[in-house]
Amino acid sequence: QVSLVESGGGLAPTGSSLRLSCVASGRTFSSDSMGWFRQAPGKEREAVAGISRDGVHTYYADSVKGRFTISRDNAKQTVELQMSRLEPGDTAVYYCGGKSSAYYYIGSDYDYWGPGTQVSVSS
Repeated sequence: QVSLVESGGGLAPTGSSLRLSCVASGRTFSSDSMGWFRQAPGKEREAVAGISRDGVHTYYADSVKGRFTISRDNAKQTVELQMSRLEPGDTAVYYCGGKSSAYYYIGSDYDYWGPGTQVSVSS
């Protein structure tokens, strides 16, 4: 069992930056692929970024490539999402999630996730 808590969300103007952090507790997630996904009202859940369990491989949705960076520190049990050049389309609740025993998972069907943090980008 892994429990996740996200932080760092808030209201930001277009073009600014935010850093989201996800802190895990419980069993180690070092054997799990981790990622971030988001969901806006009335929209489908979207995978934003993923990272392999060893941190070597990363994935980004086309909409955020070149703007977002995902990283992880298995020793500290943390996952971060550095968001830059924010756009109104980035407005959503962002969730950190894990895929158990997966080396590198690309998708939005995570086995566990945190409660989310709201990111609102003004237009």
